[in-house]
Amino acid sequence: MSMVQISSALLLTAFILYLFGTILFTVSVTGKKFKSKKKASTGSRIGNFAFFIAILGFLAQVGYIFTRWSADGHFPISDMFEYTTFLSVMMILGFIIIYLIYRNNSIGMIALPIAVIVIAYASVFPRDVEPLIPALQSSWLMIHVTTVSLGEGILMLSFVAGLVYLIRVIDQTKRSKRTFWLEAVMIFLVCALGFAVISGIFQAADYSEKFKWVNEKGSEATLEYKMPAIAGPHDGEKISAGFGPLFEAPSWMNGVEAPKKFNTVIWSFISGLIIYGLIRLVLGGRRIGYALNKALRNVNPPLMDEISYRAVAIGFPVFTLGGLVFAAIWAQQAWSRFWGWDPKEVWALITFFFYAAYLHFRLSRGWEGEKSAWLSVIGFVIIMFNLIFVNLVIAGLHSYA
Repeated sequence: MSMVQISSALLLTAFILYLFGTILFTVSVTGKKFKSKKKASTGSRIGNFAFFIAILGFLAQVGYIFTRWSADGHFPISDMFEYTTFLSVMMILGFIIIYLIYRNNSIGMIALPIAVIVIAYASVFPRDVEPLIPALQSSWLMIHVTTVSLGEGILMLSFVAGLVYLIRVIDQTKRSKRTFWLEAVMIFLVCALGFAVISGIFQAADYSEKFKWVNEKGSEATLEYKMPAIAGPHDGEKISAGFGPLFEAPSWMNGVEAPKKFNTVIWSFISGLIIYGLIRLVLGGRRIGYALNKALRNVNPPLMDEISYRAVAIGFPVFTLGGLVFAAIWAQQAWSRFWGWDPKEVWALITFFFYAAYLHFRLSRGWEGEKSAWLSVIGFVIIMFNLIFVNLVIAGLHSYA
């Protein structure tokens, strides 16, 4: 087997182990526990085994990184596939640290499936081994991107703990604005899963549509869609048989292949809503939040609040170091300026200000509990918007992927 094949096998192994670990953590939280003076509860034993499975998955991902590194000839963080898989590694690393401190199975019950979704999201991007383009041939690539990923991975754990807190404390027996927005978060996560599912389906079917259009450089080019074209390129001309388009993408969406990526986002929401409907059907029409509330009835909310805050306290300075300080130094070397209002830079600054505000409200205004948890959820949405929309749709100097 080649190094690329080995790395793919290791990533798939991690994916499967995380799925298995999710099941075990869920059983440890929701299953009946039998207490004994001489032995730990059944839930604790299952939780320990689930954590061992998570460790194995993490080691498999570390093996994926090194084998991919050997095949690439550079640290594997240069495109969307590599960066997103590395982000999932950093999230699991943060989870391992948090688990060793608090020994809480509820975090694993939510963190591992999110890691599964992130890996599935990464898997739909091209995974060919490519040499680094000249703009990325710098030691700052590894320093900047790995630090940002570690910071974002830890901040995502703040979201996990905050989400568990909200599911636990919000009364799911009656409809309210709180239950509405909590369920909206669940739909968002399901849509991320829908992206991976629908992309995999059309990839397996080898679906293709082609358009002539004027690309982001002002040149005539051919744009190939891998999903039915709901949103076609602005002023594009279809040159192959296929489904659509139903309408054109806005002219301001001028990133690298932005209309195609915008079309993918639309399909993600469509497939996500279908999956969400099927989940509601399985749950007898009940909301996902309602079902999880019953499953997490033994969770300690103050502990979740503390974990969420600690994750921000650790992740925020790490993200600031990588996303602003190291990024500015590299920008000065590469582009002869520390700051240029590139979309990626702007959203890094927005992320910085948001979590700075989180810590301010938490420490100075006493925003603990539910207010703090909602801020963690909003922070996660900001990180995901940066990862998905800013990377895929908006043109900028960071549009390498």
